[in-house]
Amino acid sequence: MANSLLTIDMVTREAVRLFRNSNWFLRTIGRQFDEEFGRAGAKIGSQLRIRLPNDYTLRTGPTAVPQSTNEQNTVLVLATQMGVDVSFSSAERALSLDDYSQRILAPAVNVLAGGVATTIMGNISGASNLVQNTDTSGNMISPSAGTWLAAGAVLDKNGSPRNDRFIVLDPLTQARTVTSLMGLFNPQVKISDQYIRGTISVDTLGFDWGMDQTVIMHTTGAYGAPPTVAGANQTGSTLTVTALAGPLNVGDVFTIAGVDSVNRVTKADNGTLAQFVVTAPVAAGATTIPIYPPITPPTTTITPNDTPVPFQTVTTSPANGAAITFATPASSNYRQNFAYYAEAVTMATAELELPRGVHEAARETYDGISLRMITDYAVLSDQFITRLDILFGSLLVRPEWVVNVADIP
Repeated sequence: MANSLLTIDMVTREAVRLFRNSNWFLRTIGRQFDEEFGRAGAKIGSQLRIRLPNDYTLRTGPTAVPQSTNEQNTVLVLATQMGVDVSFSSAERALSLDDYSQRILAPAVNVLAGGVATTIMGNISGASNLVQNTDTSGNMISPSAGTWLAAGAVLDKNGSPRNDRFIVLDPLTQARTVTSLMGLFNPQVKISDQYIRGTISVDTLGFDWGMDQTVIMHTTGAYGAPPTVAGANQTGSTLTVTALAGPLNVGDVFTIAGVDSVNRVTKADNGTLAQFVVTAPVAAGATTIPIYPPITPPTTTITPNDTPVPFQTVTTSPANGAAITFATPASSNYRQNFAYYAEAVTMATAELELPRGVHEAARETYDGISLRMITDYAVLSDQFITRLDILFGSLLVRPEWVVNVADIP
């Protein structure tokens, strides 16, 4: 019995299902704002303001000291449209849905999902936390169990919830990590997964693990000799320094002598230098670096009687002339694997308009992902030209809940 012709609704529904399931990274990040965009009769445009959690300080003693609430927000923008375009004959339209999905749709959707994932990973390079494994000479080497545990400890210090923690790692990093972790775990199932499948099981070292081919490399700027801080008592999201010897790239990480990070909940000194990430490209010769987290010290710094403040990030402001040290060498490459809490990163999609005057058009939404498919007929070639589109945006909502776990090229 001949197959019936596939309908655009059937194909689009299958496409969005494949998109949702084809990329591990996209399955693990937040999508809690998807329904806000593109709803008929309730469209909010391309931007959504997201309210960030409030922060307070602790009182000791019976006397109440009311605190003001300083609400902060950030903006999620939907401005990226991506698509994959294919053509097929009228004969191929007679395939079964399974055949069509395997031969035509799955490869196209895989490319689209990979492009979206790569874009989002590029956006989360703004995470300031970086951990790396080094040899006795200080050279970067591949992560060990201790490196991944250190990433979990950083999340703990920054107040990340313990549930829904994930690691997305490059295929080569996965191979190296599986080798280093073999034999360290007692559960037989986990050992079996590592040996038979060459993968790391879920719920290992406090994370669910997944390999993703879209994990990107980071190239550091050719910054040369590090600058020093120019001016004492600086606060906020920019740092004034002496003139840069070379450019900085987004994602470059550095520390400042004498400036420690604090536990985001207790505001106590972590005993380690605070890491800052460059949030926008900086040219050679510039004297201002945009950074995250902002420099937010206590109101007084008379240890041990510091006066903490909400959203505090450091123990003190940097001193004039304080040395700056970059976490990795200039003009170097490393793999950016990420350990993160699911809702640290979010993406949203909008419902694209369905045009008239085409052969067929459909739009489907599944688990917060909206895709649009449009087909028109080219009479001279007897081909159906189909475009598959997504309009999306992503945002690093809580950068402190993402840790970059570096690995050698």
